[in-house]
Amino acid sequence: MSTWIKQHMPLFVRISTLVLIAVFLGVLRPEFLSVNNFINILRQSSLIFLLASGLTVVVLSEGIDLSIGQVLAFSACITGWLLKTQPMFVAIMGGLAVGSMCGLINGVLIAFIGLPAFVVTYGMMWMAQGAAAMFMKAEIIWGFPKAFRFFGARNVSGIPVPVILMFIIFVILYVILKYTNFGRYIYNIGASYEASRFSGVPIRKTQILAYTLSGFLAAFAGVVYISRINAVEAGIGEPLLLPCLAAITIGGISLYGGEGGIGGTIIGAVIMSLIINGMNFLAIDTYWHQFVIGAIVILSVWMDQLQSKKFQAA
Repeated sequence: MSTWIKQHMPLFVRISTLVLIAVFLGVLRPEFLSVNNFINILRQSSLIFLLASGLTVVVLSEGIDLSIGQVLAFSACITGWLLKTQPMFVAIMGGLAVGSMCGLINGVLIAFIGLPAFVVTYGMMWMAQGAAAMFMKAEIIWGFPKAFRFFGARNVSGIPVPVILMFIIFVILYVILKYTNFGRYIYNIGASYEASRFSGVPIRKTQILAYTLSGFLAAFAGVVYISRINAVEAGIGEPLLLPCLAAITIGGISLYGGEGGIGGTIIGAVIMSLIINGMNFLAIDTYWHQFVIGAIVILSVWMDQLQSKKFQAA
């Protein structure tokens, strides 16, 4: 029983935190607790989750991907451009291919060349940003086909399509991480690189797949994002990295790898959206938003360390 409690306690703590934040904001502003606002919070959290989901897989393998925001922007620019001249399917596949290729390059440089993940993905962040800027030439592409708007701006039985896509990706990644060899390899590498190497885990292949998946999901998030806003420009990915890092740390994903899960990421994404939405309701200046997000990242990592020491002492 104690092992089960130890395993699930972080999840219960985060769910309780989510409820307490919602209740607190509801007391301050009763309209915060409306159904429409909760649907809006889920819609906002869907983008954070879709972008952070690939990052989760990478971090679980003791890696990092700082390029996700700019890969989203670059692939979204390609998708938007193709939508003006090509069928929707071709445009979406083109954007997803660009994102996957960026992730593949990251994975190859890290797994085969041996470069640090921080350096590689930081470099890719600037490369993708520069490529998007050169491609777009400071222009904005807008006015996409109605069929394309379905992915980001439509509802199914009152539920926004991005929210449905969020839960579909959550289920797929949950199954992959929990029930496949790839998922087990991810956790093994994150827990102990050397032990994984000696036990025959295909480390290079797993790392390449993880970073490629991160690039693919960043591009997928880009498709949903520009479908919602009906426009794309080179800088749309710049403010997205910090909220995603906050979501995974709030969700209990260890930055040292091998600990946490995709369930924590979806809760972290909802908590992030809840806090941002609440600050908007309370008319808190937007300049304070990033300060609050950064403080939450530090606090959540600190609390995780304290919790870990508590269980080790017990």
